[in-house]
Amino acid sequence: MRKVCVVTGTRAEYGLLSGLMNALQDSADFELQIIASSMHLSPEFGLTYKDIESDGFYIDAKVEMLLSGDSSVATCKSMGLGLIGFSDAYQLLLPDIVIILGDRFEALVAAQAAMILKIPIAHLHGGEVTEGAVDESIRHAITKMSNIHFVATAEFRQRIIQMGELPERVIISGALGIDNIKRIIEVDKSTIEKNIGFELGETNFLVTYHPVTLASAAVDNSLDNLFAVLDSYPEAKIIITFPNADAEGRSIIKQLKAYSSVNKGRVLLVESLGFTNYLRVLPHMDCVIGNSSSGLLEVPSFRVPTVNIGDRQKGRLRAESVIDCDTSAESIHAAIERALSDLYKKSIKHVKNPYGEGNAINIIVETLMNTDFSSLIRKPFYDIDFEAEQ
Repeated sequence: MRKVCVVTGTRAEYGLLSGLMNALQDSADFELQIIASSMHLSPEFGLTYKDIESDGFYIDAKVEMLLSGDSSVATCKSMGLGLIGFSDAYQLLLPDIVIILGDRFEALVAAQAAMILKIPIAHLHGGEVTEGAVDESIRHAITKMSNIHFVATAEFRQRIIQMGELPERVIISGALGIDNIKRIIEVDKSTIEKNIGFELGETNFLVTYHPVTLASAAVDNSLDNLFAVLDSYPEAKIIITFPNADAEGRSIIKQLKAYSSVNKGRVLLVESLGFTNYLRVLPHMDCVIGNSSSGLLEVPSFRVPTVNIGDRQKGRLRAESVIDCDTSAESIHAAIERALSDLYKKSIKHVKNPYGEGNAINIIVETLMNTDFSSLIRKPFYDIDFEAEQ
């Protein structure tokens, strides 16, 4: 059996990958290998590698790399440690191909090590645009180091081909998150309340706010504005999840802890809901608020409004259920008011998620089964015939 190594560094990424990991584990054609790294191994972010193990997976290697600093320098140093760790892990496991999702800094160093060691890389969710985050550059860099690409839409496929990747190696699979939604069995309100240990109300918000890594302004004002708006809905119950471990992420956590401590009973602050509880809680939310990619990728499938704050997801494809606003209190409040209105809820009752229909896992596994991994290492540059295009 050929060895397929899945790299995961965050709770959100694992939530997307878990269904694919199950399919690979169940396949007679592949031996699944798992490398857990970064936030998964941090007590600060909930030691979420335990979630991977409790789901029945064996972690073949753990790459410790995440420093406790809250600066860009700390991130750079973490990447240096990660490059060393991933090199050692690959040397130990000798995978035939590595699967890397997305655009985070740990994904970048995982790709760098695999490229230098001549291990083919299958990249998921390339070709997308997020102009407000350094993830934008990381994503495209991983694309150029990768050997086969699984993308969510035809638009993303075209972008990757523009970057010189062979068209036959860029496959439209749709988004993995949609597959997860199809697999999750919905539960009633009382059951999800029991699962998360929190009583919901008549109005419920789910909030996730990540650092905007290319922003020049401090994050403090943006969060203060968001808190002020949330306080204008005293009857609302609010679930807040931790941000990613990017620069300024720990500063955000500190502010979230302070806010939740003075709003006990009304606010639930969690390091992670886990992807199952996260998806199960969404149908019971009146609005998802923040700047997480999930608000654009998965939430529209539940016909729940997303209030997308600021520029972090600027340029990303979005459904009609996504309401964009800036970071001012006035703009955030106006967006939430629109999301809560009966007219708007009615208008998105049949909204279509642009990220696929939920068949990504089958497409990815079948493609891998029919691919000669050794043939992927050489990468001819694909030149677009610009005259023909015109």
